[in-house]
Amino acid sequence: MSDQRKLFITSALPYANGALHLGHMLEHTQSDIWARVNRALGRQVRYLCAEDTHGAPIMLRAEKEGVTPEEFVATTRKEHWEILQGFNISYDHYHTTHSPENEAMVAKIYNKLKDNGHIDTKVVEQLFDPEKQMFLADRFVKGECPKCGTPDQYGDNCENCAATYNATDVINPRSVISGATPIIKESLHYFVNLKNFEGMLKDWMEKGALQDQVINKLKEWFEMGLQSWDISRDAPYFGFKIPGTDDKYFYVWLDAPVGYLGCLQYVCDQNGEDINDWIAPDANTEMVHFVGKDILYFHSLFWPAMLHGSELKVPDSVFVHGFVTVNGKKMSKTRGTFINASTYLKHFKPDYLRYYYAAKLSDKIVDLDLNLEDFVTKVNSDLVGKIVNIASRCAGFIHKKFDGKLSDELHNPELYQQFIDNSDEIAQLFIQRQYSKAIKLIMTLADNANQYISDMAPWQGIKDEDKQLEVHQVCSTGINLFRVLISWLSPVVPETASKAAAFLNTDLSDWHAINKPLLNHAVNKFKPLITRIEMKTVEAMMEDSKEDLKSIEESPVITGPLADDPISDEISFDDFAKIDLRIAKIVDAQHVKGADKLLQLTLDLGGLTKNVFAGIKSAYQPEDLIGKNTVMVANLAPRKMRFGLSEGMVLAAGPGGKDLYILEPNQGAEPGMRVK
Repeated sequence: MSDQRKLFITSALPYANGALHLGHMLEHTQSDIWARVNRALGRQVRYLCAEDTHGAPIMLRAEKEGVTPEEFVATTRKEHWEILQGFNISYDHYHTTHSPENEAMVAKIYNKLKDNGHIDTKVVEQLFDPEKQMFLADRFVKGECPKCGTPDQYGDNCENCAATYNATDVINPRSVISGATPIIKESLHYFVNLKNFEGMLKDWMEKGALQDQVINKLKEWFEMGLQSWDISRDAPYFGFKIPGTDDKYFYVWLDAPVGYLGCLQYVCDQNGEDINDWIAPDANTEMVHFVGKDILYFHSLFWPAMLHGSELKVPDSVFVHGFVTVNGKKMSKTRGTFINASTYLKHFKPDYLRYYYAAKLSDKIVDLDLNLEDFVTKVNSDLVGKIVNIASRCAGFIHKKFDGKLSDELHNPELYQQFIDNSDEIAQLFIQRQYSKAIKLIMTLADNANQYISDMAPWQGIKDEDKQLEVHQVCSTGINLFRVLISWLSPVVPETASKAAAFLNTDLSDWHAINKPLLNHAVNKFKPLITRIEMKTVEAMMEDSKEDLKSIEESPVITGPLADDPISDEISFDDFAKIDLRIAKIVDAQHVKGADKLLQLTLDLGGLTKNVFAGIKSAYQPEDLIGKNTVMVANLAPRKMRFGLSEGMVLAAGPGGKDLYILEPNQGAEPGMRVK
């Protein structure tokens, strides 16, 4: 498994406009485990991150708090770094994108892109806030996705369908800053021509840098055609000015990923290294980025294109993970399931969450559910009941009966070797980011170790003077098996491993050190390494996490008349807003064999076809419906019926029988159009 290439690892940069939450900690934990495993295997690692500091949100937030943007991001960076350290994230350095190193690197990349013919300029129509008197960054525009119609999406990309688009394409846009309806104004903008990189990106895509799910998404984007990327923003803006301009700034998403290299430049300067040994196209290095699926587009298209176009090394891997849900649902402030990382640290040790995440992480892009009851059960069962239990069952005998020294020989060297024989596989599973499989194998071996101790029952043998040597060797074998297991888990639970290393009186940082057991070796008095957790502590954390419902800071702006009289069995506006009503064209209609009331409708929603069973047979003949438009609930969960799968519902009104009317939209409505 030896790899002599230097390894450059990054996590996505935390944005300086908000607190870190447990969703953020998934990625930092995932990348940290990977960095620690690679260090333990002997590779030269640079594990780096930085604060993402630029953009209009930072500028406006600082203005609101009465400080300069520089002061604001410095404070946030300090807070974020303290939390990352609290979770034992082992970055070699945590930098900032608002740094001289990053500014120089951004200018270098831009000038190379320009010299190589990849920068274009053109006058564009842009949304402008007439109340705030400023052009609106994409993230300060919200409205409906022009691709799928999902409401409340930002002006640059959709969280639902992952489409990217121009803010001017957003349906029913509004300014997040003032709530005003934006107007369109013209402005000169700078673009990276992504079409120049299509061939290169397709080649790079096939070289093992991406997961299959990401490759499939890229193929969709290639089929739609790559668009030029707008890399400029108008003043006022907090960021770096574009060279040769007076009032144009680099879009934050250009200088944010460059922040990886800005941080690396700082570290190289501190260590007297040449950064080109890390980022030149022929550098003997491996560049690996860990990112969330929400920023996939930027890291799998823009970033490699920028690097290639500026004659730098492209990433060897962009590894994408899913989101964190809590108890099966999206994190919510009002439910108290939006858990800030700082709140977690008030109640729990970091190793609990690190272990739980690792036990569920795979190499696939799937959301990870933090089920809090399962969290308590798994931590108590695995870490306390299996791993630490091995040491606690044996350590007392070693200390009290054998002067704190392990035996000269193992009682069962064959069992020890069986454990060691799994070491390469476990390392490989971690390297392949199949953490859950590695954890499962480790816990299977922990069960074997506990069974061995139970079978040998040293608490019984210690009563017999003739069995003292055997008890010594059995307990020494148990301690050595514990050492193997905690060594493998050291990248996952570093705080617990540090305490274990103090007890074992040895270093756990070398993956291969366990190949040789500890014999005739003094250990220290055993102290509890980790304690059980209780649901009441979880409940206290959840209580601390609940949002103050009286706060109106994040209340939605509601327009239109509201009824004064209460209605029984009310649903919330949010529940109603989830109903997605769409114009659908009936392209086919059929009788359903064996059904008295149903017709089978094939509906076209503007390129998307759905099958729906509708109870309108008493009022319509199938041939009378073909070609008509109707209104359907497009996001109703599919329902398996006796006659097949129904993928929605058409709307109808009337007393029934022949007096039943499908709701036909006004003339001119197009299939797929959202109904207001």
